[in-house]
Amino acid sequence: MAERSCFNVGLVGARGFVGKELLRLIGAHPSLELAYASSRSLAGKPVEGAGMTYIDSEPGVVGRDADVIILALPNNASGPYVEAIERVRPDALVIDLSADRRFDDRWVYGLSEHNTEAIRSARRVSNPGCYATAMHLALRPIIDLCACPPHCFGVSGYSGAGTSPSDKNDPEIVSGNILPYAITGHLHEREVSRHLGTPVRFAPSVGGHFRGIVLTALCELRDPVSPGDLAARYERAYAGCPFVRFDAPGPIDLRGVAETNGACVGAISVDMDDPRRVGVVCSLDNLLKGAASQAVQNINLALGLGETEGLA
Repeated sequence: MAERSCFNVGLVGARGFVGKELLRLIGAHPSLELAYASSRSLAGKPVEGAGMTYIDSEPGVVGRDADVIILALPNNASGPYVEAIERVRPDALVIDLSADRRFDDRWVYGLSEHNTEAIRSARRVSNPGCYATAMHLALRPIIDLCACPPHCFGVSGYSGAGTSPSDKNDPEIVSGNILPYAITGHLHEREVSRHLGTPVRFAPSVGGHFRGIVLTALCELRDPVSPGDLAARYERAYAGCPFVRFDAPGPIDLRGVAETNGACVGAISVDMDDPRRVGVVCSLDNLLKGAASQAVQNINLALGLGETEGLA
């Protein structure tokens, strides 16, 4: 589809942390041009560096000229916009960053590294959640070896709690602190279990840093495995994936991913007393690889552009 040199992008819901990252990425992308950015609270104010003002976030905005429409809205808010798109711009590429379409088989699940070919031909893409992306990257290369549901524990920066005031994004409360929440039944647990086709257990916490996720996955395998064989699986899985760096011994931490478009996977551990028990760590920036830059990566794939364009 990349016969054209430039595609117009409409951003619906530009107020939040992810919206700001999307504006920056679109502004720097050689093949994307911002057609409009909408926000109820910012309507009428200038979009920095874009030579335009924010417009109100009403479903009618999607009728404006846009080849790509990004829905960066809270969960349970995208329905009226999707209905409007189907009426007025059914040919547009739509990327939904909320959880609203992640359980809808009519939408392609935008896990860039593991669903590449489906994304290339998609017009409706649901962006995975930030924690869900980390869990998928950590688990997919070995999920077929697991004897029981893997257990994942993740700590995210407080930007993951969004901009609506709460204890989980109050700098005074989270400073020097860790707040566990939704330790059973988290939305991303259900999301990953569905798309992996097997149950996964997940417990999240919010930390005192602003951005970035470190997630540890603990798995019990059916048969013993050596660290070398385990590493070889990950090396094969992510060979040629420009935004995933595999580092078998690690360490995997926030410093390697904060404010970058990539993820780190590694720090592999095999229990020498019981080599069926293994652990692996994934880290990524929740605002970028966990949201905004993954959306742009999916746009690149779906439009037939270079996967790294505007991101490298």
